[in-house]
Amino acid sequence: MVSDSPDSRQRILLVTGMLGAGKTTALRVLEDLGWEAIDNFPIRLLDRLIGDAPETSKQPGDSALPVPLAIGFDSRTRGFDPSDIIQQVKHLTVRPDLVLTTLFLDCASHELQRRYNETRRRHPQAQGLPVEAGIEAERELLAPLRRWADAVVSTTQFNSNELQQVIRDRFAHDAPAQMTITISSFGFARGIPPVADLMFDMRFLDNPHWMPELREQTGLDEGVGDHIRNDPAFADSFARLRDLLLLLLPRYEAQGKSYVNIAFGCTGGRHRSVFFAELIAGALREAGFSPTVLHRNLGSRAAEMIEGPQQS
Repeated sequence: MVSDSPDSRQRILLVTGMLGAGKTTALRVLEDLGWEAIDNFPIRLLDRLIGDAPETSKQPGDSALPVPLAIGFDSRTRGFDPSDIIQQVKHLTVRPDLVLTTLFLDCASHELQRRYNETRRRHPQAQGLPVEAGIEAERELLAPLRRWADAVVSTTQFNSNELQQVIRDRFAHDAPAQMTITISSFGFARGIPPVADLMFDMRFLDNPHWMPELREQTGLDEGVGDHIRNDPAFADSFARLRDLLLLLLPRYEAQGKSYVNIAFGCTGGRHRSVFFAELIAGALREAGFSPTVLHRNLGSRAAEMIEGPQQS
């Protein structure tokens, strides 16, 4: 008899969805997480790929766990029929040796149209019609699969990095020994990050953008850092935020939280948020954590229309 322990069963994730919604990105992240990833798989051959259920349980000496498998497919697959796929997968979900999940990546039509226009790719379902017609035809075709999927992720508001973080949060094969902490900086004028557990607004600090000699620099430069440190509100706010995080993070870890995303924002995402994110990351490292730091808008140009009027 096959053991039904989650540790011994073969994990299979079917990744599908709208063309342009991020399937390839998701599969690459899964591969980085230790999954074996296959893209553009002829889904009608799924039974043949997985094979029959083993007739005997593992022997005492067999300690190796099955490598989780991620399989990507979409409407371009030959003979693609959502109803047939659903029936095929239903048959596999009753097997005691498998843990099978379906992930559907969705995206709003206007955003898909923008992505197609940027890449100048033709939509396979358009058949000579405008791209929006192809998108709507595909959406109608995939509707049964979307309704049936175990998990649906909309990537409308995600850039590539943000989608990668969502996939990591949901499908990491093994929980890391230590909680994964990501600290990011961003500009409110360029949109807030969709994935953040804790978000702090640093716009109360004096803006280096309005110092001509600092405008083209960033929060990684010494001059910008000195300017922010000289703000009367800096020292107290830094100490309080640092102490708050040092209080919260061990409690999150004790509750079994595997990932914590901390975001610092300012107007343009180039000065105050960058400097604060780096300082907080250093403080957390001193406390024994190992945060990853990401600066979303560091490479954006300095723009007065974004920064707003200078305060007197």
